[in-house]
Amino acid sequence: MRISFIGGGTMGEAIIKSLLAKEVAAPADIMVSDVSQSRRDILVKRYGVKALDDNRKASEGAEAVVLAVKPQDLGKVLGEVKGLSAQQLVLSIVAGATLDSLRQGLGHPCLVRAMPNMPAQIGEGMTVWIATAEVNQQQRELARSILAALGEEVYVSSEKYIDMATALSGSGPAYVFLVIEALTDAGVHIGLPRDIAEKLVIETMLGSTRAVKLLGKHPAELRNMVTSPGGTTTEGLLQLETGGLRSLLLKAVIAAYNKAKNLGAK
Repeated sequence: MRISFIGGGTMGEAIIKSLLAKEVAAPADIMVSDVSQSRRDILVKRYGVKALDDNRKASEGAEAVVLAVKPQDLGKVLGEVKGLSAQQLVLSIVAGATLDSLRQGLGHPCLVRAMPNMPAQIGEGMTVWIATAEVNQQQRELARSILAALGEEVYVSSEKYIDMATALSGSGPAYVFLVIEALTDAGVHIGLPRDIAEKLVIETMLGSTRAVKLLGKHPAELRNMVTSPGGTTTEGLLQLETGGLRSLLLKAVIAAYNKAKNLGAK
């Protein structure tokens, strides 16, 4: 299997690293094209892949061409790789790039649009993806194997869910990081050393998340298990509800969703 990456930035490197770590591909199977000489040198040194600065040459002969460039560079890139064979799969992780825009820009029907999130950089990501009708079963499995190397993956039946996933799982890590930061600062405020506060918060977040996943209980049920009548947790939750935490998170996701739709409409 040969996979070409058009763009060797942070997310492109994350996919390459995961593919090699999970042994989905070997270094000899991967070609990367990037405008930056320093990025090409880094990727060759770290992973033993091949790299060049010509997008068209990089895509030649590849079973899958992964578009991992910045949205503002996509138009130029699509023109450079236009003319792919019908047997080649194009997998785009470019934010806001719709299947229609990719089809028009490439003149190519076999397309996958995917939205991975930041934890994909450590193989713990959540990716939502969709494929055009022209993508055959073998190509779907190829796309799935690439995306599964990043963590969990979910195929959706409609492209509208990609923008929704962008707002929830794509932007979601930023919301979680903000909560971790705020809780850590709160721990310091009441007197804990910062390193201890940070460890308490991180492990609490990890353990709580795994409890939701492994115990199979509704989050509300798990919350009630921690909340004793008249106890400390009750007092803390009262402040969060009074401050409108639920409403703010809802508004954040809606705002991010609207922004994602506007990006796709451009």
